[in-house]
Amino acid sequence: MQNAGNGDVDRQGLSYYPWWLDNLADDATLEGAAMNGTARGAETVRSIVVKARELYGHQDFSYTGDFGDDGFLEIYDSSIHGEPLKVVVTVTRNAAGQAQDLAVLHRPRNAMLLFSRLMHEEFAGSPVADHFLAEDES
Repeated sequence: MQNAGNGDVDRQGLSYYPWWLDNLADDATLEGAAMNGTARGAETVRSIVVKARELYGHQDFSYTGDFGDDGFLEIYDSSIHGEPLKVVVTVTRNAAGQAQDLAVLHRPRNAMLLFSRLMHEEFAGSPVADHFLAEDES
C-alpha cells in the first residue's frame, strides 16, 4: 500500500490520505452505489468524501495504487454504526493529472443503504441530500 504519511492512521497502524482529495478537477464527478445520480464539481465531491470519511468507524486499507494509464484504486474495510462495510473507490485522472471521475462501491447492501440514509441526514437542507436516500426510501 502506498503511504502518504499525512493522513489518518488505520487500525493496522498505517497512515493514508487520498492524494486525489486535494487534487480534484473543477468539474469532477462522483457516482456510487449509495447515491442517486451524479454529484458534480470539486467542492461538492470534496464535501461528500470528507463527510463519508467522518462517518466511517475506521478505514483499513488493503490496497491503494495506480491501475492502467489514468486510474487509481482504493480498497478498504470500514464500518457504519458498527455494521461491516467493504469499499472500492476508482479514480480516473484527466490529462492534467487531476481526479476527474470517482466511483464508489459500498457493500453489503444493508450497510450501503444505512450509509446512504446517514449521508442524507448529514446533508439535510442542502441540494447534496438529494443524492442520498431519505429514511422512508429503500
